[in-house]
Amino acid sequence: MDSRTWFKEAQFGMMVHWGLYALLGGEWRGRRMPYIGEWAQQYFRIPNAEYHALAKIFNPIYFNAEEWVQLAQDAGMKYLVVTSKHHDGFAMYHSRVSKLNIVDATPFGRDVIGELAEACRRHGMKLGLYYSQDLDWSELDGGGYKQGKTWCGDAAYWTNNWDFPDAGKKDFTRYFEGKCKPQVEEILTQYGDLCLIWFDVPFTITAEQSQELYELVKKHQPDCLVNSRIGNGIGDYHSCDDNQTAFEADGSFGGLYECPATLNDTWGYKSFDQNWKSAEKLREIRARLGGQGVNYLHNVGPDYLGRIPAPSVDILREFGAAGA
Repeated sequence: MDSRTWFKEAQFGMMVHWGLYALLGGEWRGRRMPYIGEWAQQYFRIPNAEYHALAKIFNPIYFNAEEWVQLAQDAGMKYLVVTSKHHDGFAMYHSRVSKLNIVDATPFGRDVIGELAEACRRHGMKLGLYYSQDLDWSELDGGGYKQGKTWCGDAAYWTNNWDFPDAGKKDFTRYFEGKCKPQVEEILTQYGDLCLIWFDVPFTITAEQSQELYELVKKHQPDCLVNSRIGNGIGDYHSCDDNQTAFEADGSFGGLYECPATLNDTWGYKSFDQNWKSAEKLREIRARLGGQGVNYLHNVGPDYLGRIPAPSVDILREFGAAGA
């Protein structure tokens, strides 16, 4: 079966947002953030020196790749998409490009992407990887500096302008050539076959760079799909807006669509976000999206110890038990 046919038939997948931000759980120095947890560094404007120091205490001893993959299967999901690097620049795999990664920078010292890749192979689960190709707050030249404020608070900008306030010194091409492309090549060559690469927030990347990145994926893995958030109208399938649970298919991207959605109100772990959707609500959303020919990519946000929150587990098991 070719990859496009597989994707069309898969219909349902699990997304995982996990990184250093799980240590904060949406809080910093007595303040709670009202927005999504994986944006904590940006919302609180935490200097890189302080944020990166969190790696020294990041030790998710309860992480179990087998349990994560089994949960996805029990829920009826056909593929797993895991953050290899989010906007904070921290890699959840062993990168030779940057020491800011879970193997070299933490006491945990294990390659979670490698372990998940092995578990997926054992269970017959397809694996995809999320990679933030544009925004990278750990880097002077990370993208977003041509944009204004985000929706994430009055002081929040897409770029790191608290460590690197002079936008005139930023050059996205340096980041693209020096970190983005080499890391994408790493994830394409270190973990076996990938069903897709999930890019995000293409604000600064040029059309030529999007095409170059697309060709890099196809060079190493011709059957690996690329989502539309690579930017500039490029990609193999369309990523709908976050939590866009109603969508009119227009025939673009060969008729392949996917809606990424949260189970509560955040992607990354927030200890105090208990606004969970019910299993019944998930069935309703999946039925609606499926009727429109749109895949449903449902997110979980593990905590700082590597545990998928119990309400997420319970809801997904109930969902799966009903045979939805």
